[in-house]
Amino acid sequence: MTDAVIAQREAWKARETLAEQLIPLIGRLYRDHGVVTSIHGRRLINQSPIGVIKAHRYAHHVTGAVLPLERTREVLDALLTLDPGSASLDIARLLGDYDAHGAGRSLAAYLGEVVGAAPAPTGDPRGTDVVLYGFGRIGRLLARILIAHAGNGAGLHLRAIVVRKGGENDIVKRASLLRRDSVHGPFEGTITVDAEANTILANGTLIQVIYADDPAAIDYTAYGIDNAIVVDNTGRWRDEEGLAQHLRSTGVARVLLTAPGKGALPNIVHGINHETITADQRIVTAASCTTNAITPVLKVLNDEYGIVHGHVETVHSFTNDQNLIDNFHKGDRRGRSAALNMVITETGAAKAVAKALPVLEGKLTGNAIRVPTPDVSMAILNLRLARPTTRDEVNTFLRQASLHSNLRQQIDYIESPEVVSTDFIGSHRAGIVDGLATISTGDNLVVYVWYDNEFGYSSQVVRVLETMAGTHPAVVPARVGE
Repeated sequence: MTDAVIAQREAWKARETLAEQLIPLIGRLYRDHGVVTSIHGRRLINQSPIGVIKAHRYAHHVTGAVLPLERTREVLDALLTLDPGSASLDIARLLGDYDAHGAGRSLAAYLGEVVGAAPAPTGDPRGTDVVLYGFGRIGRLLARILIAHAGNGAGLHLRAIVVRKGGENDIVKRASLLRRDSVHGPFEGTITVDAEANTILANGTLIQVIYADDPAAIDYTAYGIDNAIVVDNTGRWRDEEGLAQHLRSTGVARVLLTAPGKGALPNIVHGINHETITADQRIVTAASCTTNAITPVLKVLNDEYGIVHGHVETVHSFTNDQNLIDNFHKGDRRGRSAALNMVITETGAAKAVAKALPVLEGKLTGNAIRVPTPDVSMAILNLRLARPTTRDEVNTFLRQASLHSNLRQQIDYIESPEVVSTDFIGSHRAGIVDGLATISTGDNLVVYVWYDNEFGYSSQVVRVLETMAGTHPAVVPARVGE
C-alpha cells in the first residue's frame, strides 16, 4: 500500500476510536439525565461508531464542513458536569451558537446558561403510565419508540397493551410481531415472554398484555397502572362518545386517538397546535399521517408567501384496511387488490389541515392514490401563492426551515437525484421536502413531501403523548431564525 492509502486508513481508525469513546458519554446523558443528543437532527443515541461518524459527516451538508468528533467530546464532557435536565439537544447548533455568541465565556459556562434556561418538564417526575389499546402497525411502532425512549424513567412508561385474544399462543405471536418487522427490520434489543403472567419484557420494559373486548370494563389499577393515558390505535372509535368508553375504565386519566377525530375533538399536529392542549381535555386526537406530514410545510409556506389556494394529491402506500386480493369492501374501489393496483380514494387530510391551521380553512382540496408499496408515502402540494417566488428561493427557505425554525423536528429537507421511497423508512420527521422535485413558476408552486406514514407519524404521536404528560423534552438551543 502507498503512504497515502495507509494515512487514510489510519485517519479512519482514529475517527472510529473517537466515535467509540463518545458512545458511553451519549448513553450516560440519555440514561441518567434524559438528554437526547443529535447533529442537525440526526440522533446519536443507540448509534454504532459508524452511525456517529455519519451524523458528524452530515454537518457538511449544512455548514460546508464536517463537525469534528473532538468538539462533540468537549460538549459531552461539559454537559456531564452540569447535571442537565431532560432535553433534546443539538450539538452542532449549540457549537454554532457558541462560536457566534459565546465570546469571553468557556464552553462549559455557555452550555450552563443555555441548558439552564431550558424549561423543565411539568409532568409527574415519576413519569406517566401509557396503555396501547390495539397492537397493529402503529401500536407496535409506538411500543418500539416508547421502549427506546425509556431513558431515565422520568418520562412515558409503556405499561400495557390491550388486544382481543386471537388464540392459545396469542402472546407469543404478538411478541414475534414486535420482534420482527418486514418493513422496519428487527427489534433493537431483547424480548422475553412470560405466557403464564401474560407479560412481555422488552429491554427492561415490562409490558402487561390484557385481553379485553370492552374498553370501558378494564381495571388497570389491578395491574398497578393508574392515571394512565390510553392510546387508541384501533381506529374503531373516532368520536367523543366512542372514545369516552376508555375513561370509564379504572385507572385511565386521558385518551389519545391515532387518527383524525370526528366532531369537536381537537386534532393535534405537534409543532403546529400542540400548545393548545389543556389539562382538562381528556380526549385528544393526533390527526392523520398525511395531515402531520403536510401541515408543517404548509404553515411555513403560508407564513412566508401566503397561500391563496392549493390542491394536495397524496400517493399513499396501501394499508391494512384494503384487500390483498379482490374481494368485497364497503369502501369504493378498496375491494380491489392493494398489491396489484393503484387505487384512487378520498382523503380528508386537506380539510383536516384547517383544524390544526385555521388560516387555511377553505383553501385546500385533496385526493389520494393508494399504491402497491408497504410504507412511505408522498404528498404533492400544488399551490397558488400570494406573491411569486423562484425554485431556488423557496428551496433555500424550506431548507432553512428544516434546520432552524420551530418546526425543525417536523420538517426535513433533501436534495439528491437518487433517493426513492424506501430511503425514508424510519424517518422520525413528519415530512421530508424533496428539493430537486420543486417546481416554481411565478405564483404557482409545486412541492413534493415524502413521509414515513408509519414511523414518522408514530414519532409525532409520541410527541403529542409527551405534551399531554408534560414530559416533552425542551429543544436546545431554542433560538431560531439564524
